[in-house]
Amino acid sequence: MNYQISFNPHSEQARQRREAMLARIAQLRALEDRAAQASAKSKPVFDKRGQLLPRERIGLLLDPGAPFLPLCSLAGFLQDSKDPEKSVPGGGVVAGIGFISGVRCMVVASDSGIEAGAIQPRGLEKILRVQAIALEQKLPFVHLVESAGANLTKYQVEGFVLGGGLFRNLARLSAAGLPVITVQHGSGTAGGAYMPGLSDVVIMVRGRSRAFLAGPPLLMAATGEVATEEELGGAEMHTAVSGLGEYLAEDDREALGMARWVVGQLGWDAKALTPILSRRRERGQDTHAGEAALLPLPPAGEGRGEGAPDPIFPAEDLLALMPPHHREPVDMREVMLRITDASDILEFKPLYGAATVCAQARIGGHAVGLISNNGPIDVAGANKATHFIQWMCQLGHPLIYLQNTTGYMVGKESEQGGMIKHGSKMIQAVTNATVPQITIQCGASFGAGNYGMCGRGYAPRFLFSWPNARTAVMGGEQAARTMQIVAEASMARKGITPDPAQMQAQFDQIVNVFESQADAFYTSGLVLDDGVIDPRYTRAVLAFCLDTCAEAAAREPRPMQFGVARM
Repeated sequence: MNYQISFNPHSEQARQRREAMLARIAQLRALEDRAAQASAKSKPVFDKRGQLLPRERIGLLLDPGAPFLPLCSLAGFLQDSKDPEKSVPGGGVVAGIGFISGVRCMVVASDSGIEAGAIQPRGLEKILRVQAIALEQKLPFVHLVESAGANLTKYQVEGFVLGGGLFRNLARLSAAGLPVITVQHGSGTAGGAYMPGLSDVVIMVRGRSRAFLAGPPLLMAATGEVATEEELGGAEMHTAVSGLGEYLAEDDREALGMARWVVGQLGWDAKALTPILSRRRERGQDTHAGEAALLPLPPAGEGRGEGAPDPIFPAEDLLALMPPHHREPVDMREVMLRITDASDILEFKPLYGAATVCAQARIGGHAVGLISNNGPIDVAGANKATHFIQWMCQLGHPLIYLQNTTGYMVGKESEQGGMIKHGSKMIQAVTNATVPQITIQCGASFGAGNYGMCGRGYAPRFLFSWPNARTAVMGGEQAARTMQIVAEASMARKGITPDPAQMQAQFDQIVNVFESQADAFYTSGLVLDDGVIDPRYTRAVLAFCLDTCAEAAAREPRPMQFGVARM
């Protein structure tokens, strides 16, 4: 480490920043709890039917004590309702990466405690996103299905058309040699019937599983034929007659046990989990499955880097580093020191393009390259970042982007210095990098800086946001001032005198639109990230994702020309 520490965690500024961040984290947890509580309201109905709630199902499916990384938990926030006090996030789906019988898997469950598991627009985007992650990271896809299908009272044609991608991705996963395993806990109607239809292995529950292209009401309306649900698509019929199901379970618990057995029989390497569970047992941590398994990863990174030294500086400091409004400077080296092994970083070209920070380090034992911003990206910074990205690609080290930028530098000197071409060169390097890229939006993510720092449009393997992060083409006041200048110039050309009250109203409206859409909770609701995380968990999340990427690189599935066809 060649950096002079300047952050004072005991200052009044740090105290104020800490309180602001803790308040945002409390809001985040309240929103996540709201979804769980909304689902839990259906417990009496589930108990009466002898069923488990969706989160209980996931808890029993996952290995006791193993880490679980929730994904897109705020999907749909402010999309179902514009009232932040009424909106229920999650998109009607619970998803994340966890371990089943020692195998790292993508796990997706219909949140059937909410609207009977009906697929919501952002829920569809969430499923498509986690399917893409499973395909890229070579993860088995385990789907716990109980869905009423699309909500016809909220029908949107684009949902029907784009929904086909869900089934296409199941076929792609299977063809790529990545097992698709479905537990059919309840109904799968119309398009929902293709979820088990496009799975490699299907487990059904007697008396509860249903899968048919047309249920009794639609069948009667379409053909006049009368049939019971069991005759059309019950579990016994599908496991004994149609062959849609491979295994018949008596209840949810047995079905989940069968799923664990099926994954255990894949023969995939499960060694990665052994040191994690051993360390947890040594520390006396609870290793029982249940809803506790759905909590975020612990602050201490666990994974491939067994024995990797913890940072010297405490993760708690990450609460106090970022200002809530992004108008105060932040030295992002301070963040790097709190997420890297032994807080040991080797800064690259520290005196050149100093507002762009590039450094080599290790996280959870993985050698990585870190890129961040202490201000706008200028010509020298863009060139340094381009050089560094190519250097990491030559070494084969994953790249971690810690976003905190107002964008690329503007102005006469910058333009004449070739900012456009040098910024484009950096974007080309990000686009074509040959190593895994992971992005954390720590603070501001404005303008083309979002692109140059591997924003969502540049397909990083994973992208997470801190609760205070803000994403926009520019700041709200800058956008409003730009529009005001343009409007006043237009009026001047026409000889019109601007109305100050009207101009101020327009200014305030533009600021409000930009500021509301820049908020991390709003952008996460649009599935523009893979989730909002507590800054203190950044190291654990990065270590888990780096483990996942390394495991994917080592894993050799057996792809086929087509997915497994049901016989």
